[in-house]
Amino acid sequence: MANHIPSGLLEASVVVGASSERLREVFQEQLQGKLRELPLLEAEVLQVHAPPFVSKETVSNGQSHTPAFTRAQKRRSFKKKRERPVVSANDVAKSNETAVPITEDLSVPKDIDVIALPQLCFPEGLRIASESKEDSYHFLVFTDVFGNQSHGVVVQFYRPIHDGGMVHNGHWSAKNPRLYSAYVVCVISKYPYYSALRDCLSCVLSQLKTCRFAELEERVKEFSAKLALVPVPPPGQLHVVFTFKPLQIVLPSREDKDRPAVDHDLHLPFLCFQPEQVLQIITAILTEQRVVFFSSDWAKLTLMAECFMLFIYPLHWQHPYVPLLSGGMLDFIMAPTAYLMGCHVNHLEEVAAETDDLVLIDVDSGTVSSSDLDLPEIPQAARNCFLSRTAGLQFHYDLELCHLGSSIDMNDLRAQRRQWQLRLNTEILQVSLELIVNIFREVQDHLNYEHRVFNHEEFLRSREPTDHTFYQKVLDTHIFHSFLRDRLNRKMDAFHHMERKTRSEAQKWRTDVLRRPPMQEMARKYNGPENRLSKRLGMSLPNLLDEKAFTLQVRRTSLKTMSLERNGFKIPQKPVKTFKLPEFPPPLSYHYVQNYYAELINLLGRAVALATPEDSALLARYYYLRGLVNSVTGKRLDAIGDFQNLYKTDTDIFPAELVNSLVDTLSPDERAQADRRSELKRLISKVKKDHEAQPNDRGGSVKKFELPRTHMQLEDFVRRVQESGIVKDQGTIGRLFEALTVGQQKQVDPDTFRFFYTFWKETEAEAQDVDLPTAVLENLEANECVYKISSSVKTSHGVGKIAMTQRRLFLLTEGRPGYVEVTKFRDIEEVRISSSPFLLTRVNSLKIKRSLRKEWFEANLKSECDLWCLMIKEMWAGRKMADDHKDPQYMQQALTNALLMDAVVGCLQSQKAIYAASKLAYFDRMKSEVPMMVPKTTSETLKHKINPSVDLTSPQAVDVLLYTPGQLGVVDTEGGGNPKLWCALSDGKVVVFDAASWSTLQNGLQVGTARLNCMLGVNQHQLWIGSQDSVIYIINPRSVSCNKQLTEHRSEVTGLALEERSDKYSPLVAYSCSVEGTVTMWDVPTLQVKRQFRLSCDRLQSIQVHSGSLWCCARDSLMEVSRTGTMLRRMALPEHLRDTLTSYSSFLLIPEKEQLWTACADVGELCLWHVHSRNRPFHKIPLPDCAGVACMIRVKNQIWVGSHSQTLGKCRGKIYVVNTEQPCVEKELVAHTDRIQALCSAEDRYVLSGAAREDGKVAIWKVD
Repeated sequence: MANHIPSGLLEASVVVGASSERLREVFQEQLQGKLRELPLLEAEVLQVHAPPFVSKETVSNGQSHTPAFTRAQKRRSFKKKRERPVVSANDVAKSNETAVPITEDLSVPKDIDVIALPQLCFPEGLRIASESKEDSYHFLVFTDVFGNQSHGVVVQFYRPIHDGGMVHNGHWSAKNPRLYSAYVVCVISKYPYYSALRDCLSCVLSQLKTCRFAELEERVKEFSAKLALVPVPPPGQLHVVFTFKPLQIVLPSREDKDRPAVDHDLHLPFLCFQPEQVLQIITAILTEQRVVFFSSDWAKLTLMAECFMLFIYPLHWQHPYVPLLSGGMLDFIMAPTAYLMGCHVNHLEEVAAETDDLVLIDVDSGTVSSSDLDLPEIPQAARNCFLSRTAGLQFHYDLELCHLGSSIDMNDLRAQRRQWQLRLNTEILQVSLELIVNIFREVQDHLNYEHRVFNHEEFLRSREPTDHTFYQKVLDTHIFHSFLRDRLNRKMDAFHHMERKTRSEAQKWRTDVLRRPPMQEMARKYNGPENRLSKRLGMSLPNLLDEKAFTLQVRRTSLKTMSLERNGFKIPQKPVKTFKLPEFPPPLSYHYVQNYYAELINLLGRAVALATPEDSALLARYYYLRGLVNSVTGKRLDAIGDFQNLYKTDTDIFPAELVNSLVDTLSPDERAQADRRSELKRLISKVKKDHEAQPNDRGGSVKKFELPRTHMQLEDFVRRVQESGIVKDQGTIGRLFEALTVGQQKQVDPDTFRFFYTFWKETEAEAQDVDLPTAVLENLEANECVYKISSSVKTSHGVGKIAMTQRRLFLLTEGRPGYVEVTKFRDIEEVRISSSPFLLTRVNSLKIKRSLRKEWFEANLKSECDLWCLMIKEMWAGRKMADDHKDPQYMQQALTNALLMDAVVGCLQSQKAIYAASKLAYFDRMKSEVPMMVPKTTSETLKHKINPSVDLTSPQAVDVLLYTPGQLGVVDTEGGGNPKLWCALSDGKVVVFDAASWSTLQNGLQVGTARLNCMLGVNQHQLWIGSQDSVIYIINPRSVSCNKQLTEHRSEVTGLALEERSDKYSPLVAYSCSVEGTVTMWDVPTLQVKRQFRLSCDRLQSIQVHSGSLWCCARDSLMEVSRTGTMLRRMALPEHLRDTLTSYSSFLLIPEKEQLWTACADVGELCLWHVHSRNRPFHKIPLPDCAGVACMIRVKNQIWVGSHSQTLGKCRGKIYVVNTEQPCVEKELVAHTDRIQALCSAEDRYVLSGAAREDGKVAIWKVD
């Protein structure tokens, strides 16, 4: 748990070298002429320096205060030989005492393996040299048993052996050559800041090489203490800068909390390997091979391995990872498991000869080879895209400098190079992420989120045959299993965002699990990489409307244009801010360190004050750093206060574990002070509650789909079918259960289920193998799919096979293949079966009457006749329902029913098969039992329907709707500039639609776990959502992410309102109310409470702002209140309703007409009041056949009223359009099968209505 607590830059610094005793022995041998060759010495740990470096006992609670950025590290003791006092050669000669080694304990952080560290610091061994050698750097990665990593930067340098006895009679000896010994300083950090730590070591190295040996420990300790003063920046776009003279060091932040910081050159692999070889290495990692890197340069090994670990993100290597092995560790290569290791190129032939099944990567020669191992190729489409992307990258910095002059400032040169590298690293990460997305994009199509099942076989079957070998190897790896767990947890990581940005239009329209490729796509599936990338887009049901998808005609407020880079690679670089730390103080003095922290807190306070409220992301990072510094200095309450502000500003980077540990260390007096501050008390309560509720398992399990082995009752059958991916809807599965259990006990045996599942999959595969001639394809729509083909039959249009798509029936003529259209489903007038004589018997034939032709179409389908009749009738009924109700999902459901009929008949193969299949004829039965006519007024006004619950197992109530217009000048590959429709469903789920195309932008943004009551578009950067859990969640409309919360309310938040500004310089103010009567006034830019008061009423449920006054609606009254909370007037229920059990449900104020419209929950009328009248309404507008009103909105000169009626015990949603000029009902609209709960307007041109659970859909209405 402690590994999740933020720490500083330094974990520890370790000095490694040969002991002084051994160096004296070597020197004596040289003096005596016995040293014939320079020996190889044993390296050992000489010094360990770890925070804290200064401390002071506190008086108040006796706790030791250690001001350093460090986790509470467990330490252990490590015994080393204590160095003797420094002596001269004469002293050694005079002494006759036997050298007795004296030991002492070093306090070592628990995570550091000091036993193996000397070998890793001197991978070639420690050798005495006759001349000083060039300094060298290399890098280390340490991984503990839990997978937590630490990173080391090692500098190896040489010092003359004079302290060990090279001084003779006070003078240097000229007779004997000077000897040099290698030393290492290894700086260890929890973060991979390889370049920054290398630069820090470079700044101090000259001092370490020239100082006296007695001073070396103090110099290293001082250097380490300075690094311990450096805080690590939080994820985001704020980098930390500090000065290590003469260099300015930059610590880049992580891009997000799930990714490590990138502080090395990611283009190194592309300088050493061709892009095809880079793909080979990525393949070896994804398939979990035993991978070994080789190089003559130790530094390249770790940097190269770290690059590839970033290239496979968000997948994470799950096996041993030792990118640098010393010569004494080569036996690790014999490990039987998968691993990634690195060693010197001198061992290449030895390793290759000793071990089989290795992937050998020679960094120096740029070759990739494998012994007895055939690596599969990455899927062709993803491969080609990657090669195309990398061809456009500029890997050579010198080419960037051609047009620039020379700078004489070293830090300017470094900053220029850093900016170039930052841009290139970002581009490389985008290319590699796009590669991973292209490989695994369609994994989510084969996941069942409810039961956490991945349909392994079905996914593999959906891949290109040439890619099967690759996927067979990848799907069973630990790395892929971890990736699946994240997908099932709906993790909103970089993979998720890239996948959304690179979706094609067809993928955006995915609405069902019926997997059939469009025929035109099948025809060109071998043409090129772009087409192959989207080969399977038709596996999910496409848009089923014959016309183009209904598009909301909104005003074009966005300048967004579609470019050739639509597929999500060229993304504008986010602006980077830097925060410069103060100059380092003497780091071993408690007083100076405290002053340094005080100055740092002041600088951060100044940055907080200067940050504009619009740049809340930057403000959050300043709060984070200040909270971190306050926690280090022992100001725990101030730290918790900063983290409270951070929590309101950006919950994504909230350090919950650190805050929890701070709370645990509060003294009784501090805890009492925190409890007196309500906002801190709430934060502490939430943090402790969340900490106690943390699950034990890491993200949940992942199951493979398996066929059942026992008999299934309905509940188990529903689960199995959902896991299989055939269909999700519980109602459809219930009808399938009835079909498979006709005439028997109500349970499905495993053999029946297996036959059914096999037939379904075989039929699906057959449909994907249909190869239609070009002449036929020209007659089909671009997204049409063939779902069913009959055997060859005689028809009234000739001999051929009847084919069924989601739109039509057509005949594939035999002989010379041709296309003869039979009918579109919407043109059918009658379908029936008749028998006709054939030789000595009678043959059943299918007859179809069409509206566009006089003659009947007849086909002698023989034994298939009954099934085709059922399927066509269901498709015909579904088409009519879809057209009448402007709801394409009816057609999707009808198609699902028809294909399930086919599978049931194929599975049962008995006389009862057709009767069983008829159980699935849902729409045909509806057509027979219930009149399908839609009132003319409704049909003319209704434009379209969408289903927010399409990916759920059952419909969910639409609780709130909000339309947000497009944003001027926004260019965003996720449709950030387009208008959006926000649908709040049950239990905190929000579905977001692109209102320009009605494709789903975000399917299942989770906003808490409670019911959502209200939404408010505050500005282009904030959308507020009030929840039943008393929290106001703040969404970024562009990124569709929630990372801010307002927690000042104590009860259910029921209403939100925004006050119009008199001019652009006026402060933006919002209001919220909660059910117990509290009204809160907010300053929007700062998210601070400006005022709060409480009203006495029965369930306060909405709030509006008009002319500087607040109008509040409670169950028992309407109240006009001043901004200060003064009650100006209260309007009780109308007299004729006071004796009933009803209550106010909604109201509208029309200030220019001084009208107030009210509605009640259980009364079918509207009341119209004069604003200044308190007594009674002057007009009542009855609503015919209305059982109660839920909501009202004003659109132009109309009021749209959302209500419900009760007919024969069934609830239906109704909308009444009321004219405000002549108060009367103009229209009655009926299009929902459950009560209407939400209404919103789209720029006064359309109205959108959302219904309760039994319906769960959103209807789009045109405004006159």
